[in-house]
This record gives sequence, C-alpha cells and structure tokens, in this order.
Amino acid sequence: MKIAKNTVVTVNYKLSDAQDNLIEDGRQPMVYLHGGYENTLPKIEEELDGKEAGYSTILQIEPEDAFGDYDAALVKVEPRNRLPEPLEVGMQFEGMPDGDDGEEAMIFTVTDIADDKVVLDGNHPLAGMALRFSLNVAEVREATDEEIAHGHVHGAHGHHHGDEDDEGEDGDHVAIHPIH
Repeated sequence: MKIAKNTVVTVNYKLSDAQDNLIEDGRQPMVYLHGGYENTLPKIEEELDGKEAGYSTILQIEPEDAFGDYDAALVKVEPRNRLPEPLEVGMQFEGMPDGDDGEEAMIFTVTDIADDKVVLDGNHPLAGMALRFSLNVAEVREATDEEIAHGHVHGAHGHHHGDEDDEGEDGDHVAIHPIH
C-alpha cells in the first residue's frame, strides 16, 4: 500500500543534527496519520507521500521547515519564588509569552538557575538547527474512521483516549504550571 492521505504510517528513524551528531535514536518508531494532520513535519510527509513499506531515505530539513529559527525574545528571566520547588534545569512549564494579548500558552524549559532568578526558554529545543532524519518505512495501513475523525493515530504508539492524566478542557488554567 502506498502512503497517501488517511493512511497510518509507521517509520523507524534516527534523528541527527547536520553534522551527524545523534539527537534521538528512535527506539520507538514514529507512527502518524498521513495527510496534513500536523502529526509530523510537513517535509517528512512530502518526502514519504506515495512511497511504500521498505522505502528508506536520509532527509535534511532546515530550521525554517522544522522548528524555526532561535528567537532570543522567547527567553525570559523570572524570580525563582514564582516557580515550584524542587526546581531543576530541564524542567518544563506552560506559560504565556511576555506581552500576552490573546496568544496561546507555550512550553518554557528551565535552562539556568541562579540564586533568586530562573532562565526560561520558550524556544523548541531543536529551534535553529538543521535536522537530518534517517527514515525507513516499516508499515502502511488504512486509517480507521475514528482516527481520521480525531486527526491522529490510536493504539500502539498513538494517542489513547481516557488517560488518567488527560485533563481536557476542564484542566488547570494557571499562568505557569509544570509539564514534567
């Protein structure tokens, strides 16, 4: 079966930077709903469209087609007492960008902790990087009607409905709260 809109694609992958430094070894395959559902990068979908199980390629994606350029304006320094303890570099929080005027919440990562200040970075960890994907299509199948209606894969390596930690729309909507 060829990869086309409304197929579920299972891809084994490795992710490296442009200098071939390994970023992620892809121990778990990537499983996504193909066809513009924003379940993977558009350049990956473009490359795999029309291909079949067994197809392999190495694809380099520039920052503008991946996670964007690094934006220094998304780095902010907050008083440490605004954040929960214990606090560690690498922790992530959901918060609003400075000058919030109806913008959506974003994820901030703690990148540095000083005595009474914390540096939070709203850039994606891979922002500003050219990425090299080694891709091998393992399986292609028809998506179920439910997967198409929900816009994502269900089952193994996909989304599960009814998870205990899934707060849905009635969840906590504070300005900053921990993600991990």
